Amino acid sequence: MHRIVIVAIDGPAGAGKSTTARRVATALGFLYLDTGAMYRAVALSFLRSGTPFDDAGAAPVLSSLRLSVRTADDGQHVFLGEEDVTGSLRSPEVSEAASRVSALASVRAFLVEEQRRIAAAQTMRGSGVVMEGRDIGTVVFPGAELKIFLTADPSERARRRAAEYAERGESSDTDAIASEMRERDRRDSDRAVAPLRPADDAVLLDTTSLSFEEQVEHIVDLARRRAS
Repeated sequence: MHRIVIVAIDGPAGAGKSTTARRVATALGFLYLDTGAMYRAVALSFLRSGTPFDDAGAAPVLSSLRLSVRTADDGQHVFLGEEDVTGSLRSPEVSEAASRVSALASVRAFLVEEQRRIAAAQTMRGSGVVMEGRDIGTVVFPGAELKIFLTADPSERARRRAAEYAERGESSDTDAIASEMRERDRRDSDRAVAPLRPADDAVLLDTTSLSFEEQVEHIVDLARRRAS
């Protein structure tokens, strides 16, 4: 039997990457790694220190950054030093900052190395990884055995993000979220370093009319068929 080691799930904000990847990892018995949360943690460091969003400013932030990812019963937690910052990573301010720091070559190089290190440690234990982000199948793991590119209608993506904010008790404006997503899509797709795009061999999955369970079932079925 062929062994699946890496499942790469990419796509724009609001396409359902995080929740879908987390459930797929559980179904396959793999580690789930939310790389977007790692970029958000770096962005939070920039915001807290008032660092400008450029490579010159990134150097001192990255040299002192103590970033770690730990898995608990309730999912992935991201730490800066000994501080669990997971609950601070989903605000609109951090989301906007994450899009800006992710365009920096030095930040991407730093986090790609971290992501590969985490995956290597997991595979050494005899398990696999479901990793989601925006450049997993194109840059981080171009040799991944299964690559998925999730997308959805922009209005549906904005609705989902607004629902996430509502679940956390945060106020939101769907039209404003849609506008922010359009700008982030433009920035992520046009950046010079690792632009958002599907890998040539990725499976494109439009989730607009799919339920969460259908998304998960489809990807898990693909992974199992690739392993047969």
